[in-house]
Amino acid sequence: MRVLVGVLVAVAIAAGAACSDSYGGGSSGGGCRGPGGGAAGAVEVGNNLFRSAHNGSCNPAVDTIAAGGTVTWTWTATGSVSHSVRSQGTPSFPSSNILVGNGASYSFQFTTPGTYRYDCAVHGSAMTGRVVVQ
Repeated sequence: MRVLVGVLVAVAIAAGAACSDSYGGGSSGGGCRGPGGGAAGAVEVGNNLFRSAHNGSCNPAVDTIAAGGTVTWTWTATGSVSHSVRSQGTPSFPSSNILVGNGASYSFQFTTPGTYRYDCAVHGSAMTGRVVVQ
């Protein structure tokens, strides 16, 4: 049991470090930036992280878009590791298939305002995000 807890802590630290290291870290949020607005969103699907291309927020990746906007998730530097975009809760949106390979992508147009939460069907709560549609 102790080994499992240690492994889970190490994975959580590594996921946080991936966000911090890529965006400079610091005392104002560990390198993950807050939400931003726009008509479209782009999210990087990496190994054990979702990262907003717009504002750098990660795990959760947070994108705020206008109703009618589209979010595109793109698999980047994932190699042969499988990931997906799985809608969680209500409101919901269609989930992606489990995809493998750099350059794979999934897009969805959000027409109804609300906060849409998602995770990876393979990695669960280790990879999360949300889309705020206004």
